[in-house]
Formats: sequence, C-alpha cells, structure tokens
Amino acid sequence: MILAGKRLLITGVITKDSIAFHAAERAQREGATVLLTSFGRVRRMTERAAQRLPEPVDVLELDVNVPSDLEALTQSLAERWGNVDGALHAIAYAPEDALGGRFMTTPADSAAQAFQTSAFSLKALAAALAPVMGPGSSIVGLDFDASVAWPIYDWMGVAKAALESVSRYLARDLGPRRVRVNLVSAGPLGTVAARGIPGFERLAALWEAQAPLGWDPSDPSAVADAICFLLSDYSRAISGEIVHVDGGFHAVGAPSEIPGPLRQ
Repeated sequence: MILAGKRLLITGVITKDSIAFHAAERAQREGATVLLTSFGRVRRMTERAAQRLPEPVDVLELDVNVPSDLEALTQSLAERWGNVDGALHAIAYAPEDALGGRFMTTPADSAAQAFQTSAFSLKALAAALAPVMGPGSSIVGLDFDASVAWPIYDWMGVAKAALESVSRYLARDLGPRRVRVNLVSAGPLGTVAARGIPGFERLAALWEAQAPLGWDPSDPSAVADAICFLLSDYSRAISGEIVHVDGGFHAVGAPSEIPGPLRQ
C-alpha cells in the first residue's frame, strides 16, 4: 500500500463521478487517511459523496478565494493531524461567458475570475498547507494540457497555462522544504464540471479518435492512480513536473481528419 500512514487533503469532490472522488477512494485503498473540502451549495453533495468512500470521511469548509477559510483550514488541520503529507488541488472554474467559443468577447472580470479560481488558488492552497507540511510532502494539481489552443476551452485554457506556471514556481519555492509540487494533465473525463463546459463532447471526441492507447472519458481510474503515485514516496525526486495521463494523445497531436462536429 503505497500511501500507508499518509494524511491527505482532497479538494474538488462534488459527486462520486468526480476525479477527486476516485483519487480519494484509491488513496484510502492504498492506506491513506483522507479529509475532503467543499463549500456553499455543493457541500451537501460532497458530504453525500464522502459517505460513499470505503471509509466515510469528514468534509471541511473551504472556498479557496476566501482568506478566512484558508486560515481556518490551516488551524483545523494542525488541530486534527498536526501535519499533512499531501494534498490534491482539483479546483477550477470559469464563468459561462469565458468558454464555448467566446474568447474574443469575454470581459476582463470573467477572465480574472477564471485565473483566480483555477490557477492562483493552487498558490493559495499551498501557502495554507505549508505550515503543516513537513519534508517529503506532496501537492498534486489537476491540469488539462495548455500547450495548445483547444476548441471551446478559451479562457479556461489560459487559466490552465497559468496553473502550469504556478506549479513550477511553487516547486521552486517549496523544494528547499522538501515539498513536491506536480500536475496531472488528464484527458477529458465526463465529470460534472466537464459537462458544464459547452461543447465538451466535441473536445472528448478528439481523444477517442487519436489517443494511441485509446481513451475512455467515463473511466478516471488511470488518472486516480497517477495522482496517488505522485502523492506517494515513489515520486520523492519528482517536482515541477506535468504527468500526462491521456492515452498518449499529447505525443501525437490532433487527428488529420477532425471529426465532423469539430469542423466549425
């Protein structure tokens, strides 16, 4: 069990379909003790999902854009555990007018909101956890390849590019404390959040057409496994890295024949 004895904070669980839920489930099966976070209207959904884990867990209040929530998180973790061995950042949001082919008309406020919630929040969470993270700890974030411009992804794609940069700077600044920071760049998966992106099915069709290993957007298990690897001591010399779990799609690019629905 590669996570035996580890204490992990998992953000981003909304339902049992969430990537973060599968990561938490796998982490428990690998021996970890887990806490979840949520806030606002979705907290009840998170609490229901928490009861469906192999071992039901508590849900802590956390809106990463609220400084008082971050301060309370640090205190709560210190009181409960004393120290934290790892965390999953699975947080992203962009307003509707920042997605779906509206890149040129997106207002600055919406682009800034996407950046704050999807990228700056990784730094905010890391800063809150730093006081309770010792040598050998690991922070993992969920990414979507930002090296190219995707159809319909728009300002979320820009935010993910920022997330990738933030992770590198965190790896630099937390490395002397022996804290690792890495990202998992997953192929498109049919989560609640993904289904909220207009035209998500068009994006997923690219992977199904081209990934050398194939890609099943309904199966997050490979992504959960990679997250647990990066949270484990097996990744002790890896930091500032982006691990692609996408069936190999990133290595071969877009298909020569784009599926019909994408020709727009």
